[in-house]
Amino acid sequence: MIHEKFREAEQRIAVGIAGEGSDCFGWDDLISRDHDFGTGVCLWLTDEDMHAFGRELSDAYTALVDSHGGDGLTERLRERRGVMSINDFYSNVLGTDLNVEELCNTLGLNRRKEAPDGGSDIKMELTVEFWNDLDNSCLATAVNGEVFRDDFGVFSSFREFLLDYYPEDVWRIRIAEELHRFSASLQVNYARCMTRGDVVAASVCRLHGLEAAMQLFFLMKREYPPYYKWTYRRLTELDREGTFSALLRDLSLRSCNMGAWEDRPYNPDKLNTDDETVVITEKIASHIVRMLGQRGFIRSTDPYLEKYVDEVIGGTLR
Repeated sequence: MIHEKFREAEQRIAVGIAGEGSDCFGWDDLISRDHDFGTGVCLWLTDEDMHAFGRELSDAYTALVDSHGGDGLTERLRERRGVMSINDFYSNVLGTDLNVEELCNTLGLNRRKEAPDGGSDIKMELTVEFWNDLDNSCLATAVNGEVFRDDFGVFSSFREFLLDYYPEDVWRIRIAEELHRFSASLQVNYARCMTRGDVVAASVCRLHGLEAAMQLFFLMKREYPPYYKWTYRRLTELDREGTFSALLRDLSLRSCNMGAWEDRPYNPDKLNTDDETVVITEKIASHIVRMLGQRGFIRSTDPYLEKYVDEVIGGTLR
């Protein structure tokens, strides 16, 4: 249809499937197909091209899709597919107003233009501010799926910029934050809550620690974790040995064992190995320490993760 009706603009239209929806990650199944599922692709244009022929292209696309059934094309799915500007796509997914074409030019990302003088310095200055405000699951949504064609290159240039991952300083800070969250929730506060008999607070500690462990795994793999309900699914795909994901599953299945804490005074320096949650926590921590070592962040093997926070952040000052 594009070739026949928009031949002069054919090389300016980027086409693919990316963004919101489990189908963009390749995980759609019969359960997820009960809403916002149907035939469709994304067509991304610059603001200039949206103004020039966006409405005409959108009408032609809609007519084509409607002629092929489209029983599952809800209004929500229609918003996720079809003709849209590159700026609107990235701005909506990342939750911040962006002028992608201007950013690509400023950062020297545009495939068709030379990087400006001092481009690398500009990149660092902009990206630290830019990345700190972004949610990593939104980043996963921004770079998922597949781009079928993008001759003009603006959409793909910014996508490749995002895929290149966080700048070193931002990466280290995010690792340090999750190390603290895991340690505080599971290696410190869980025992405190169980000693007090507060099983609700202890359960919250377990969930916070579980989430932090998954975030740390993705940080070590230098990949953005998807929306929370798909995080473990993606983790199992990346965890080729299956050991880490199995430990996370075991931790998620644990209930509070009050019997392991009866008549036991609180001792911050001694692990209660009668509680299987504590045992699994230390195994997970040991795996995280091993990954930190493989990345060159630390040399120690102590599984207490809080001790590495300053060491990891300190690397940002080099």
